[in-house]
Amino acid sequence: MALRISQDNFEEKVLQADKPVLLDFYSDTCIPCKRMAGPLGEVEDAYEEQIYVYKINVNYDEKLAEQYGVMSAPTLVYLENGEEKNRLVGAAGKEQIIKLFEN
Repeated sequence: MALRISQDNFEEKVLQADKPVLLDFYSDTCIPCKRMAGPLGEVEDAYEEQIYVYKINVNYDEKLAEQYGVMSAPTLVYLENGEEKNRLVGAAGKEQIIKLFEN
């Protein structure tokens, strides 16, 4: 399961990461977010050597959501060297998630 991060450890875990990062901006009350947990977990397991997958709760970490222009949950943001490379808004399946970082 993806590690939940916050403003406190964001720089260390995301901006200074030694490999690409996939951020899952979610909410505990979001049904599409809950549906996406399975496919996201499969991607995390299959690509654990290539990317980090982290979760950010938009209700508790509003500043991070605002910083990345997240307007709705779920939103996936793919970063390389701390720079956004791709984004997906709304619930997604495993194949759609993989396309975020394989292209």
